[in-house]
Amino acid sequence: MKVFIGADHRGFQLKELLKPWLTVQGYEVVDCGNDSYDKDDDFPDFTFSVADRVASEPASRGIVVCGSGGGVVIAANKVSGIRSTMGVHVGEVRHNREHNDINVLSIGADHTTELIAIKLIKTFLETKYENKERFVRRLKKIEEREK
Repeated sequence: MKVFIGADHRGFQLKELLKPWLTVQGYEVVDCGNDSYDKDDDFPDFTFSVADRVASEPASRGIVVCGSGGGVVIAANKVSGIRSTMGVHVGEVRHNREHNDINVLSIGADHTTELIAIKLIKTFLETKYENKERFVRRLKKIEEREK
């Protein structure tokens, strides 16, 4: 599976720690920036890059990281076809993969250790969407609204 990842200055260090782990797990990792620490960068730039690529490659997933996690989740959800939630705990990530077919995971680096981030991402990448009628119906309503 291809995984697009991006982060602003507050998420940069965590992103850099996560990339090697993802690669060792066998994922094709595409870094959408930032390429270096820049205290003046803006999270929407990297979030839109990740979200646009995930939207154009439905079999892929995305991970976006900023300080709080709130900014990247808002920005990601502005891209048509993207369903993003903030990863806080494993149960919440599992639920949102199973029921809402999230395709971008947003993480707040200020409140998430590397170990917790790995657990959240592992759950995000390994949990299957349940594809039940009521979940499909709900997602179709969201897709219609996006149009």
